[in-house]
Amino acid sequence: MATVVLIGTLDTKGREYAFLRDRLREHGVETVLVDAGVLGEPKAEPDVTREEVARAGGASAAELARAGDRGAAVAAMARGAGEVVKRLQAEGRLDGVLGLGGSGGSSLVTSAMRGLPVGVPKLMVSTVASGDTRPYVGESDVTMMYSVVDIAGINQISARILSNAAAAIAGMAKAEIPEAGEEKPLVGATMFGVTTPAVDAARERLEELGYEVLVFHATGAGGRSMEALMRDGFITASLDITTTELADEVVGGVLSAGPDRLEAAGSLGIPQVVSLGALDMVNFGPEDTIPKKFDGRNFYVHNPTVTLMRTTPEENAELGRRIARKLNAARGPVTLFVPLGGVSLIDAEGQPFYDPEADSALFEALRKNLDESVVEVVEMEEGVNDPAFARAMAERLHEHYEARSHEGAKPEAAR
Repeated sequence: MATVVLIGTLDTKGREYAFLRDRLREHGVETVLVDAGVLGEPKAEPDVTREEVARAGGASAAELARAGDRGAAVAAMARGAGEVVKRLQAEGRLDGVLGLGGSGGSSLVTSAMRGLPVGVPKLMVSTVASGDTRPYVGESDVTMMYSVVDIAGINQISARILSNAAAAIAGMAKAEIPEAGEEKPLVGATMFGVTTPAVDAARERLEELGYEVLVFHATGAGGRSMEALMRDGFITASLDITTTELADEVVGGVLSAGPDRLEAAGSLGIPQVVSLGALDMVNFGPEDTIPKKFDGRNFYVHNPTVTLMRTTPEENAELGRRIARKLNAARGPVTLFVPLGGVSLIDAEGQPFYDPEADSALFEALRKNLDESVVEVVEMEEGVNDPAFARAMAERLHEHYEARSHEGAKPEAAR
């Protein structure tokens, strides 16, 4: 029988968790109720007490309650809950996780959820699920459901929402995963709308060569997710065609993947082929959300919710220096493909972001700063989306992977 773990602050949400537990049992699912509250008495009987959770997080529930510091209590109980769910999974007592709460409860429960492997069902019913969910989801596969009404008692609306949530997690926990068939080496590839032809052509060639390609939308979360799967040992080769998230990090756009982007594959020794896809652009939301300091820049409205800004020569020079520094530190085989004919669909001649001076600043900074004893550099006259350019990247990655396989080398995360 499948088991769903319920994590929550039973001092404030005990009645609601008891309702969820009853609905899950009606679906033929066993439950483990974990109490992560500290301030008041639990309003439902837990299977894992707050004292156990606090100890797992290196704290004391009584001391946390006496201190009365809600932030510190949430942090400690989040750590403890994370350790508890890992233990339950190792013991075979976790087939899915369900939580509910406001901003604090969502932060606590999703922190524990994110520590579980990709593929373990994770569902969070939250009052903040209709807003920016990045702090809660991160690069994991947490599913968030908007609670519509506050989670404060059982009423005609909350009963329906929570019943749906129980049915959803019960179905996920009981679902059987179909046989995957032959396991193929997993390649991570990054894509944007303006580099789709390149990624599609490269993916098709890699599939012909016997790989399975996981494509990640380079939206910040996409790059982080790809690199997380590298660190977890799933992805064993990287086709990082679309490094645009670095432009958002340097300039201040909304799709940064953080300052460590483009470092995971190199640190793990994973074979990688990298290009400069969409470094001609920085991403913002609707036009009226763009910071005033960028007035007068070259903008392109991609759609009503996404506005692109052309990078300048100075910004491109900095991007070249940063990319060179990151690739120079690689511990495995790495090739940089430079598309002299343009880095995106709208960077070609006659397109709105065509700017040879800006592209040249990027290319020159790379030439000056790359250590060619570490990084192989291939410059091609084609643009990034030319099929010949895409196929060349795919075939070079295959050569790197084959060479590493013959050497018997494996990425550190998989050892």
